[in-house]
Amino acid sequence: MSVKHIEDVEKTIVEAGVGTTKKVLISPDESPNFAMRCFTMEPGGGMPNHTNLVEHEQYVLRGRARIGIGEETFEVQTGSVVFIPSQVPHWYKNIGDEPFEFLCLVPNQPDETTILE
Repeated sequence: MSVKHIEDVEKTIVEAGVGTTKKVLISPDESPNFAMRCFTMEPGGGMPNHTNLVEHEQYVLRGRARIGIGEETFEVQTGSVVFIPSQVPHWYKNIGDEPFEFLCLVPNQPDETTILE
């Protein structure tokens, strides 16, 4: 069992992104099935087109962004729920003037990020 506050979790820079940080809220060591991360993208920030070996379940906490999933583009905002299947190309771009922040849950399985651009 694990209880903590998000402000007590160390953030790391996401090297592949622009103005993007990540906090691992629940690590694979703490949970047998899923990890929970919180990503923050500063205004103008984002992530390039990439794939992962695992699916993503996401919930937008604040801000607005344009995201691409496969061949489709969506605008998401606070309260949006996003599902990205495994191995489907996806990207993010913060289009607001405040940070874009979302929770991202992934299964505890081997993963690899492949940048497509």
